[in-house]
Amino acid sequence: MRNRTVTTFILLGLTEDPKLKTLIFFCLFLTYLLSKTGNLTIIFLIFIDSHLKTAMYFFLQNLAFLEISFTTACIPRYLYNISTGDRTITYNNCDSQLFFTDLFGVTEFFLLAVMSYDRYVAICKPLHYITIMNSKICKRLIFCCWAAGLLVILPPLSLGLNLEFCDSNAIDHFVCDAYPLLKISCTDKWLIEQIVIVCAVLTFIMTLVCVVLSYAYIIRTIINFPSAQQRKKAFST
Repeated sequence: MRNRTVTTFILLGLTEDPKLKTLIFFCLFLTYLLSKTGNLTIIFLIFIDSHLKTAMYFFLQNLAFLEISFTTACIPRYLYNISTGDRTITYNNCDSQLFFTDLFGVTEFFLLAVMSYDRYVAICKPLHYITIMNSKICKRLIFCCWAAGLLVILPPLSLGLNLEFCDSNAIDHFVCDAYPLLKISCTDKWLIEQIVIVCAVLTFIMTLVCVVLSYAYIIRTIINFPSAQQRKKAFST
């Protein structure tokens, strides 16, 4: 029984136990509130303090924005589902949630790699830091992070728009995610599954290699510093 015109999905959530639902609601609401407050504070302080107008804090500000965006794309919807008992989500809203959570998540991977490179330049090339990590370069790096995130998620998501669904529209998750959607699809999923795996693995490996190499060079440089005071200051940075 195939259906190309699915209009709504049902998010099954994490549990059917009313007591556990209440506990999950308060824990998620509290952590979401603390996360949002903390990240908004970071953004605000960096915005108003002239001493924090450096590349490191510029990247940190963008990381805080991504954290707010990522959690906002998925947590409020689940809190609404628990509080109202309405577990339905429209097809378009499900696609939008999947798009934004993936975009913010993947972009964050690339941003963390850029932040590790920034620390590498600060420690290993301190005399050239201001020249290399100037405002123009920092903005370009942020743009590249978003562009890379978009390029990574577009191929699997574009194929996912052509999925057909069987007699079940129940998603075994608390958000619209790729694997649960593929699980209830009747379409031949081999190609899209391989693309999802390749995109995920490439993103993880590329960003991980960048981070590991950056900090390997950082540690090697710091160890070679002649004085303990220099090493302490560098590690602090």
